Amino acid sequence: MARVEVLLPQWGMGMSEGTITTWLKAVGDDVTEDEALAEVEAEKVEETLEAPATGKLVELLVPEGDTVEVRTPVAVIETA
Repeated sequence: MARVEVLLPQWGMGMSEGTITTWLKAVGDDVTEDEALAEVEAEKVEETLEAPATGKLVELLVPEGDTVEVRTPVAVIETA
């Protein structure tokens, strides 16, 4: 098993932070690479955070409504 941290990406040059508006997956859910994990508001635009790996979502590190800086770990996926 490997643990893969899901980092908040930087979608635009001026983006320094984003707010998790909605988690689309819950702890224990199986996810596939590039599957939508969460809706994120950044620079007044709604973006979709996608899974960087296939596996099981084992941790959500940032609750809905919280704002974090770019490259902050927001979730953890465990891969087989």
